[in-house]
Amino acid sequence: MATRRPAKSKAPATKLFVLDTNVLMHDPTSLYRFEEHDIFVPMMTLEELDSNKKGMSEVARNARQASRSLDEIVGTCPDGIESGISLVGPSSELASGRLFLQTEAIDIKLPAALPTAKGDNQILAVVMYLYEKFDRKRPVILVSKDINMRIKARALGLAAQDYFNDKVLEDTDLLYTGTKEIDAAFWETNGKDIESWKQDSHTYYKLKGPDTADLLINEFVYQEGEQPLQAWVKEKAGRAVTLETLVDYSHQKNNVWGITARNREQNFALNLLMNPEIDFVTLLGQAGTGKTLLTLAASLTQVLETKRYSEIIMTRVTVPVGEDIGFLPGTEEEKMAPWMGALEDNLDVLNGTTGEGGEWGRAATRDLIRSRIKIKSLNFMRGRTFINKFLIIDEAQNLTPKQMKTLITRAGPGTKVVCLGNIAQIDTPYLTEGSSGLTYVVDRFKGWPHSGHITLQRGERSRLADHAAEVL
Repeated sequence: MATRRPAKSKAPATKLFVLDTNVLMHDPTSLYRFEEHDIFVPMMTLEELDSNKKGMSEVARNARQASRSLDEIVGTCPDGIESGISLVGPSSELASGRLFLQTEAIDIKLPAALPTAKGDNQILAVVMYLYEKFDRKRPVILVSKDINMRIKARALGLAAQDYFNDKVLEDTDLLYTGTKEIDAAFWETNGKDIESWKQDSHTYYKLKGPDTADLLINEFVYQEGEQPLQAWVKEKAGRAVTLETLVDYSHQKNNVWGITARNREQNFALNLLMNPEIDFVTLLGQAGTGKTLLTLAASLTQVLETKRYSEIIMTRVTVPVGEDIGFLPGTEEEKMAPWMGALEDNLDVLNGTTGEGGEWGRAATRDLIRSRIKIKSLNFMRGRTFINKFLIIDEAQNLTPKQMKTLITRAGPGTKVVCLGNIAQIDTPYLTEGSSGLTYVVDRFKGWPHSGHITLQRGERSRLADHAAEVL
């Protein structure tokens, strides 16, 4: 009796993604980010890459990198490119699809309202041609960072998507906050075999249970109520964690350059900033939560009092909120001065806490402080190494993940890097809360024993600033 052969399951057709130029200029490695699906690069995309490759801007560098990647891929297939070029080799097996380049003239009649002289419309014509060619047997999708381009594609009945691969998180509400609230039930569930001991004015708790598996190293836990507790995870082995109580920086005896923590999150932040074992700190929070003030107070204490670091280096992205005022005169430090208003404002506050020295004493202190703070431009950071420095990166939400990597890798032995920012105030085009370099490093560094993160919640600037942040 003949055995019955099982019916072949019909494999779903892989998608064909048509890339707009801005995707390649935003992320040159996007050619390798579509896994098993195929990608199609129209001739107009190559033309626009060519016209954008000149200059020293981030966009020009990315255009050149994308062109080099395309050249490398095409070089792996010397015979013919009509049937597509496998991406398995060039992507080191990150992608298993094929790359198709436009090899023939495409004659598609677009609506009269879309002039074919415009590059975007020529790319739309290619998408329309491919859509008709495959006759719905295969999904053809335009990928573009340009919202209007996607709207036009959908108006023509074509599928269009944003480029999502650079987004660390779809929902920034899921971003790691660095803190977790616990209650009495936590101790009942996880404190069955609890061990407790004191060492160097800190109390340690070693416990194990179902809730401890989710805790990360250097994550802060707190308990409100009759027995308040503030501690952080110092060690983790499987489900077993060791909690260490914090230094109370809200008490005047532990003040940092005259500054004390005004709320719980500020206390957590100062524990990170003052701990020599923590090399990388990220502080998120809306305007007025004290990010810059706490960081400057901690850096001045460790540079001028404990001599842990030799000097403070402060840098930030020079992205204007309104119209650019043009070139600025002077040296690198003088050109950066208008961008460093936050530094000056906070130094005024800190200088007022240094005791009663009169005008002369305050002037001398100001000069001493300024001699230990160097203001640097991001433009000249490549190739540098900072040894034994306290590096502060302000307004870090305006950095791309690539720029963030360039800055953090400047850190040499004994250097501490602190990134400050508010992901709700992004001024850089093409960057969103999900794709910002600050979001990227918070997500990638969580759980590393020498890094810590805190999202500051409460504004402490003034009642006016706090109300404005809420209602405007």
